[in-house]
Amino acid sequence: MFGDLSGMMNKLKEAQKEVEVTKARLNSVLVDETSADKKIKVTLTANREIKAISIDESLLSDKEELEDFLIITLNKAIEKASKINESEMAVAAKKGMPNIPGMDMFK
Repeated sequence: MFGDLSGMMNKLKEAQKEVEVTKARLNSVLVDETSADKKIKVTLTANREIKAISIDESLLSDKEELEDFLIITLNKAIEKASKINESEMAVAAKKGMPNIPGMDMFK
């Protein structure tokens, strides 16, 4: 019994290491999103850290329009990055998880 418990603990530690490695790798995965009119481009990592924002000068004269475009474009980029992040983290977590009946939450 305790041998199994020890093995499960080792598997959980391996899963934790795998998750940490995946988090670090996702810092180098870049996600780009451009507004519909191509006037704003944002780049973030798959860990949802903003790396760059490019704004066409024509938007600088209209604060409200700029804010609207930024919100829409950033939200789309964050959604893309979140999907990548969640998918990769689920794979990493499942890889090291012990096979516990009823605990298949990473499908």
